[in-house]
Amino acid sequence: MKRREQWRPVLDAELKRWGAKSSEQLLAELGQVQAYEIEFENKMYQVEVEILENTEKYVHVLVAVDDGTLPAAMLPLSASFIREK
Repeated sequence: MKRREQWRPVLDAELKRWGAKSSEQLLAELGQVQAYEIEFENKMYQVEVEILENTEKYVHVLVAVDDGTLPAAMLPLSASFIREK
C-alpha cells in the first residue's frame, strides 16, 4: 500500500471527529491552527486542523494528515468541510 493510501483512514477519522462539532465549537477550538500527533494502528501521524473561512453563514475547515517523513510530509493528504452556522 502506498504511503498516502495509508493516511486515508486517519484523515477520515479526523474529519469525522472534527465534523461532528458545531460551528461554535469549531470557532472556539480553532482560534489558532491545531497541530498534534495521534497514534493510529500503532503508527504515529501528524494532523493539522485550521479554519479556512469564517463567514456569516458557515465555517470552512481544513484537516491535513501526514506521517512526518520527508519529503512525503511536504504534501499532506487533506480534505475540508463546511459547517453551517
